[in-house]
Amino acid sequence: MLRITEIVKNLIIINIIVYFSVKYLIPIPGIERYFTLVSPGQEFNVNGIIYTFEPLQLITHMFMHGSEMHLLFNMLGLYFLGPWVESSLGPKRFFILYMSCGLFASLAQMLFSGGMMVGASGATYGVLAAFATMFPNIKLMLLFPPIPIKAKYMAIGLIGLGLYYGFSGTQQGIGHFAHIGGAILGFLMIRYWKMQNLQ
Repeated sequence: MLRITEIVKNLIIINIIVYFSVKYLIPIPGIERYFTLVSPGQEFNVNGIIYTFEPLQLITHMFMHGSEMHLLFNMLGLYFLGPWVESSLGPKRFFILYMSCGLFASLAQMLFSGGMMVGASGATYGVLAAFATMFPNIKLMLLFPPIPIKAKYMAIGLIGLGLYYGFSGTQQGIGHFAHIGGAILGFLMIRYWKMQNLQ
């Protein structure tokens, strides 16, 4: 594992600060609606507070999460894979990749599913796809079951599961189309930069 890089470190810190501040520290009723992306034209009543689309949500929702476990899994993915990608691309291109994948993921989710969304999953899936495109044969460890698998197969498997769950609707409450959108853009950006198959 590489030493944590600067952009990865700062993104993790920002995600942690935003989550715990919005969830527990800022005493403003309904502040979560500014950190939850709502599809344009939709409206939700959450505990008496109306959630509607506002442009700043396109950015802020990427730094908010639904639970501590949601935050933990996204940040672990960023922590383990991000330094490889950032070290190869450089800080500027890595930041562009991360934010672009997060935004594209949101658009994909709104187009195919809609509703409300939070989290860095789309951006982290973009980082995963970038890693798998750059280092396809490096083995990563699955959590369940704990066995090693080449990065390219892990990425393909996760995208395949996302497509199945997204179109079948059998796993609600997860932004499967956001995951797919982020991964697709991550793959395309690495190909555009001609950084594929580095190892």
